[in-house]
Amino acid sequence: MRLPAARFRTALLLGLLSLTLFAGCASTNNPRDPLEPLNRAVYQFNDGLDKIIMKPVATVYREVLPDFVRTGVTNFFNNLYDILTALNNLLQGKIADAASDVGRIAVNTTIGLAGLIDVATEVGLEKHKEDFGQTLGRWGIGDGPYLQIPFLGPSSIRDAVGTFVDVKVDPIGWIWRNHMATRNSLWGLYFVNLRASLLDSTKILEEAALDPYEFQRDAYLQRRRNLVYDGNPPQQKEEDEMPELKTKPRTELDEPGKPSGAASDAQQDLAAEAAPAAGRPQPPANEPAAESPAPSPAASLPPEPVPAI
Repeated sequence: MRLPAARFRTALLLGLLSLTLFAGCASTNNPRDPLEPLNRAVYQFNDGLDKIIMKPVATVYREVLPDFVRTGVTNFFNNLYDILTALNNLLQGKIADAASDVGRIAVNTTIGLAGLIDVATEVGLEKHKEDFGQTLGRWGIGDGPYLQIPFLGPSSIRDAVGTFVDVKVDPIGWIWRNHMATRNSLWGLYFVNLRASLLDSTKILEEAALDPYEFQRDAYLQRRRNLVYDGNPPQQKEEDEMPELKTKPRTELDEPGKPSGAASDAQQDLAAEAAPAAGRPQPPANEPAAESPAPSPAASLPPEPVPAI
């Protein structure tokens, strides 16, 4: 039986409240991750689900479809979720960026054949990525405890609330609200395409990270902070500074025939690509770039959210 939307919303809110209340019981030495034991269990669940279902499907998807087709799919979803980016830029008071986003939508929807071709970037309209979690951050709301959400992956209390709002206004959900089969098919295609774009990042994470859970958590929190402040976050107090991303010793990463700096290069690659925003499926940048090591089927839900089906 299909769970009514009202009951789903209530269950989600109660779940988030329970996680907050239980934080003290599951407390660890990391103030950013007081729910670490529970989060690690959810991480293992997501990782197992990914290995059984999403990763094999995404691998076949990438092998079967040529690059230009996958790029077109990515552009299509990016164009749809530019709507949410424009709204969030407006809420953050970034009027010029919001106007640019509207221009992107107009150009790509018309000249770009419903968004399949990214004409806007070619004519100088910059691509932005914003979601309601970032908007809350710009409004001064802290991220709160780190969370691993079943099926969705890395998040935080603030970003989980942002995801809930993003899901409510998700373009796929309201454009095709009266066509369930089309709507659900698009959500499925979105997730598979997103996961396919992250295959290389996942491989790097598995090979280089000393503790994949810890690496994903720290990378996610760092990336979200950078996104909230558009790449220029204010200096943090010493006790609040983000920990250094931990990778395996160089001797474990270097392979025969590779230069001794391979481990360092892997760490730099991981830091650059780590964890997309959680809770909100974020469409991958123009194929096949990978933004985060997301072991869960939807470790990133939109700047650009897509609800779990």
